[in-house]
Amino acid sequence: MTFDDEAMMALKTATALVAGILLAGCASRYTPTPLPANFPVAKQAKLQAAGHWGVIVDDIEKRIVAELKKSPPRPVFIAEARDPTPFQRALATQLTTSLVNDGHTVSRSPAGSLRVDLDVQALTFAADRPQYRNHGQLASLGAGIWTTRDTPVKLEVASSGGALDTRDTWNAQFAPGETPKTEVIVTVSVSDQYRYVARNTSAYYVADTDRMLYGIIDPLPQEPQLTRIFKVRGDM
Repeated sequence: MTFDDEAMMALKTATALVAGILLAGCASRYTPTPLPANFPVAKQAKLQAAGHWGVIVDDIEKRIVAELKKSPPRPVFIAEARDPTPFQRALATQLTTSLVNDGHTVSRSPAGSLRVDLDVQALTFAADRPQYRNHGQLASLGAGIWTTRDTPVKLEVASSGGALDTRDTWNAQFAPGETPKTEVIVTVSVSDQYRYVARNTSAYYVADTDRMLYGIIDPLPQEPQLTRIFKVRGDM
């Protein structure tokens, strides 16, 4: 190795050290507030039909029954809201049906029964929230073999079904449209006068066009003002 080569290597090493020091200085170890970070990828169901209400009620009922089995059997009483929304009324009705069909005693009176309360909190978030979905397209390689295109990692999918079924399954896992601004939090509590016996909470997206079904009444748009009133001051 010549003197020039050694000098060039020393220069490169020094440059790398300086760059490392500068980068380390840019990454501060202390901040006045926590840095915003995304949660890991998760999926949240979107309610778009009355049939979906039945699906979530069946899931709620199974979880409640699993908790009720830990205690001596007692009848339950479904407490309905005083002024229920269509969604709340359907939840109470369908939960009663599910419990009765599964052999549980649903009382028409709260006396001597466990009380089941259904709390629905409807929320409105900012519109035009970002939406992240799978990138790329599913392309056929042959009979029953599919691959992804335009993605960082290639993924091959083998399917014994038809080509259309495989493509539809790949594309249909996400609800159509933009991320809704409307969500509901559903909390079901089973309790007596002393304690909670069972309780679970779930969150769902709601189609923005169905907000009234969940108790959200949007104000009417203001009509354009066609006239103006001017006050004249001074001597006439």
